[in-house]
Amino acid sequence: MQLDLLPDRTGGAAENMALDFLLLQRYPHASHARFRHYGWHRPSCTFGYSQKIAFVRSALPADEPLDLCRRPTGGGIVDHRDDWTYALVIPRGHPLEEQRALQSYRAVHDCLAAALRAQGLSATLKEACEPPTGDDTACGPAGVCFQRAELYDVIHPTTQEKIAGAAQKRNKHGLLFQGSLWRPALGAPLDDDQLHADFTAALADALQWPAVAQPWPDFNEDEVSALTEQYSTQEWIEYR
Repeated sequence: MQLDLLPDRTGGAAENMALDFLLLQRYPHASHARFRHYGWHRPSCTFGYSQKIAFVRSALPADEPLDLCRRPTGGGIVDHRDDWTYALVIPRGHPLEEQRALQSYRAVHDCLAAALRAQGLSATLKEACEPPTGDDTACGPAGVCFQRAELYDVIHPTTQEKIAGAAQKRNKHGLLFQGSLWRPALGAPLDDDQLHADFTAALADALQWPAVAQPWPDFNEDEVSALTEQYSTQEWIEYR
């Protein structure tokens, strides 16, 4: 068993969402965890599977057209114009996949915060809701991801500004994380290569599996094209 580190890729919003979903559904090494960092061909915005399209459109900037796509995961609206984006799949049956959603969320963000601190950046986790309720589910999801930090998001300890969040999808194949780090919240430059190395090393420790660089999986190109096309349609984007 191992954590497969896949090559960086850049794509459109629909293509990126389709590839993340296929990493969960069709990965040839189903018992391996898998990780990828990726970029965007055009200024892009994604939003949660259950969000209403009317709300999404009302929250988008009116002065710049964005490549828009509904994610297969939940969460809020994410502006990808200045972020560091990744996907992580933990296979079915791994102890971290079997934890409750909040605990797996915390474990992944512990790794990300540690990776940021390794390059001297200030980062911690949001450990409580305001006002305190004694119920760790009381921090409801924000409609726009980086407007407000939720429980176990990565935050700046001084400004309390949200640095990173993620959304999840769980099914019979495992657990998909789609995560985003908002660079402006760091208050200092980010070394992308070091972040990738330190974050994946921390994830490997958390999974207790070695991290191994792997080539891009040989997905069926017809399936990739069909799913990308589906995610590009108004029917998918305006599903709710």
